[in-house]
Amino acid sequence: MHIKVPAGLSRKEVEAYSRLDAARLPKHIAIIMDGNGRWAKRRHLPRIAGHRRGVDSVREVITLASNINIPYVTLYAFSVENWKRRPKAEVGFLMALLRRYLKHEMQLFMDNNVRLQYIGRVHELPQEVQERMAWAEKETSTNTGTVMTLALNYGARTELVDAFQSIVKKAISNGGIGHLEIDEDTISEHLYTNKNPDPDLVVRTSGEMRLSNFLLWQLAYAEIYVTQKLWPDFGGVDLLEAIAEFQKRERRYGGLGPGHMVEPGPEEQAVKR
Repeated sequence: MHIKVPAGLSRKEVEAYSRLDAARLPKHIAIIMDGNGRWAKRRHLPRIAGHRRGVDSVREVITLASNINIPYVTLYAFSVENWKRRPKAEVGFLMALLRRYLKHEMQLFMDNNVRLQYIGRVHELPQEVQERMAWAEKETSTNTGTVMTLALNYGARTELVDAFQSIVKKAISNGGIGHLEIDEDTISEHLYTNKNPDPDLVVRTSGEMRLSNFLLWQLAYAEIYVTQKLWPDFGGVDLLEAIAEFQKRERRYGGLGPGHMVEPGPEEQAVKR
C-alpha cells in the first residue's frame, strides 16, 4: 500500500513515518523536556550548554509536528519549582534564552504555520519576558497549523488552585456560593488549558518515571511514553518512534475495549432463568 509522506521530512523521518497509520496520529502531544543538565555534565560543559542545545530539539520536534499535522503540542519549559530549586544565575539565563528564542524562531513559526500560546502563572515572569511573549503570541495569532503551548512558571497543583479560586470568585460575583455546583466540566472550563483538548500522548525524556506536576488533570487517560534519551538528543525521529508506540496501545478509557465480552455472573444468570 502506498503511503503519502508529508513534505519536509528527512530521510530517517520518512522511514519512521512510513511505519505509522496516518489516520491514527495523536491530536495532542505533551512533552516533559528533561535532561539538559545531565547532557551538559556528561560532556563536561556548563548546564547552560544543555539548555542551548535543547532549543535545537524544540525546533526539530515542532517542525516535525507541523509537517505531519499534529494539531497540538505542549512543552513543559519552566516549572514553578524551578524558581526555588535552580541557581539564580541559571534562572536568569533561562529567561534570557526564552526571550531570544521567541524572537529568533519567529520565522520558523511563520514558515510552519505554528500558533503560539502559553499556560502557567506567566504574570509572575519578568516584565521584559512577558512583553516578548505577548509579541510572539500576537504575531502568530492568525496561523492555523500546530498550536504550540509553552508551559512557563507552570505547575499542575497551582493550576488547580487557580481554577478553584476562579470558580469561587465567579460564583460570588453571580450571587454567592450557596448554590455553587462543581463537576468535571466546571473544573476543565477554568483550567489554563480550557481551549485545548486533553493530550493523547505524554512523552518524557531522560528515563525518569514521573509526571513532575505536569498536567495532572489533563493526563488522566493519556498514554505515557518514556525514553532514556536526554532532551538535547531527542529529535523528529524520536517523536515518530513515540507515536509508533502510542499506536500499539489499546485505549480503553476504563472500559474493556473492542472484542471483550463480559460473562454474566451467577446473579445475572439467575435473573434470566
